[in-house]
Amino acid sequence: MPRPEVLDRIKETEDEADDIVAEAEQEAEALIEEAREEAEEIRQQAREEAEEIAQERLEDARAEIEEERERILAEGDEQREALEAQAADQRDEVIDRVTDLFEEAVHAQT
Repeated sequence: MPRPEVLDRIKETEDEADDIVAEAEQEAEALIEEAREEAEEIRQQAREEAEEIAQERLEDARAEIEEERERILAEGDEQREALEAQAADQRDEVIDRVTDLFEEAVHAQT
């Protein structure tokens, strides 16, 4: 092969290699960009899932608190009713005792 043809062939091969490298760099950049977009989608999905889980936990906690509140209120109502019943049962005794003390005090003054 004559020398100018060899140089031309080398030049063509170098140009082809440059084209291959440039194309590979573009493909690499496209793949990197695609990976970044996919990573952002995954992060966004993870954020949304975390928010959903947090919301569910909050709702569960509120439900538990409401159940506990209702239990405490019911217990308080039961205790109030028991105290009212006890007071009603003792009312007649207290009235009798106070009346006796009053009568004794009146008799003691006369």
